[in-house]
Amino acid sequence: MYYVGLDVHKSQVTMCVLAKSGEVSMRRVIHGGTRAVVRALRGVKGRVAVCFEASQGAGHFRDALRGAAERVVVANPMQLRLIAKSKRKNDKADAEKLAKLLILNMVPEAHVPEIEVRAWRQMIEYRRKLLGRRTGVKSAIRSHLRAYGKSAGQCLWTRAGLKWLASESFPDALAVARRDLLLDELREAEERLRRATTVLNGKARTHPGVALLMTIPGVGPRTAEAVMAYIDDPRRFRRTNQVGTYFGLIPEQDQSASVNRLGHITRQGPSAVRWLLTEAAWQGIRKSPTLRRHYDRVLRGDKKRGKIAAVATAHFLARAMLAMLKTGEEWREVA
Repeated sequence: MYYVGLDVHKSQVTMCVLAKSGEVSMRRVIHGGTRAVVRALRGVKGRVAVCFEASQGAGHFRDALRGAAERVVVANPMQLRLIAKSKRKNDKADAEKLAKLLILNMVPEAHVPEIEVRAWRQMIEYRRKLLGRRTGVKSAIRSHLRAYGKSAGQCLWTRAGLKWLASESFPDALAVARRDLLLDELREAEERLRRATTVLNGKARTHPGVALLMTIPGVGPRTAEAVMAYIDDPRRFRRTNQVGTYFGLIPEQDQSASVNRLGHITRQGPSAVRWLLTEAAWQGIRKSPTLRRHYDRVLRGDKKRGKIAAVATAHFLARAMLAMLKTGEEWREVA
């Protein structure tokens, strides 16, 4: 068996091949993209295990290498402190250290989902960006109206409000043209958002995990699908409290001896899921006695702790979701 470490960059890949004894068998810098790396691996005479750090496109790269290697390991860069803190850091050294970690079976693996889940995640993120674009266009329209002393109140986005906006007069032809362009942009954003939502709804209706999570009061299809897509395989979390770390819902900690300082949440992991969980927590507080009790316990009667209590409830909600996905049990209120 040969152990291969790959230091992957956009323009090149540095490869280090080690024998089982740890001796360097080959080093080379590969240009030409994924296909060139696959050809280089197939040129190694013997069984091959490969390791590289997770980055954008890691799923596609891993899938391509599977055809040329017996084992492909994707390393979690956040936990790869041997490389991150090394005083001797270059592409050749990084590739060799990855190969050595692979020999020792000490690579902190990153979870890389299959292509269907990766596409699901990308569509969820794309829909979120469409929401941001629509919000940006609406803000630009309101700004345009204020510039000419006009206001339509809260009813601007209704059918009647948009009809009024389309027929409203402005003192300059350029102002009318900008209004029309913004309306066209809003219609386009609305149409793309509708199409993305339709696609996601179709996926959500056929996924048992999404239906299970939607039994929680306050959790809708968008939150359930995002949590399901990013958890992917519940078995990869050995303990339920690990999901809070994954979604960045735990506080930063600085502990030494008897001093234990807690700061803001880490905000690691997918921000879209963290935001959706927090919104679901606010809804769940109103609809679920269990979630309300948890919120009140953290709130301690102090309204200034409202955001802290909401985030803590979102963390509790994430742990409950993981437990439900592991057991297959629907949500039930705790007396």
